[in-house]
Amino acid sequence: MRSRTAESVGQRGAPWGWFLAWGAVGACAALGLAALLSVGVLLLAAAAVAAVLLRKGHRITALGALAGPALPLLYLAYSKRGGPGTVCRSTATETICTDEFAPLPFLLTGVLLLVVSVLVFSVLDRRRGN
Repeated sequence: MRSRTAESVGQRGAPWGWFLAWGAVGACAALGLAALLSVGVLLLAAAAVAAVLLRKGHRITALGALAGPALPLLYLAYSKRGGPGTVCRSTATETICTDEFAPLPFLLTGVLLLVVSVLVFSVLDRRRGN
């Protein structure tokens, strides 16, 4: 029977930090691809440098890179919550109307990426720990 010391419990939670770091790399890469014509090249370069620095961690933590694009997708779904169609916003001095996309595809894709990557990572992390 294995004894669970404070040191082993601390090491058990460490891969989640690596997972979140890879999530930041994935989010940076997704934003870099979305903004390729402006600052995207810089974001992609930053994501590549961070990926090189993070490769020393556990291999399964790289699944966080799949969870990273979920954050921009969920933000997009939230910002397009008035769509689909023409959405008008009024202030005291003007009314602005814009055509917006349907938020559901962005929401479903973001949730799917987040849930699948977290579930697969937690299963693989649990197997590695046993």
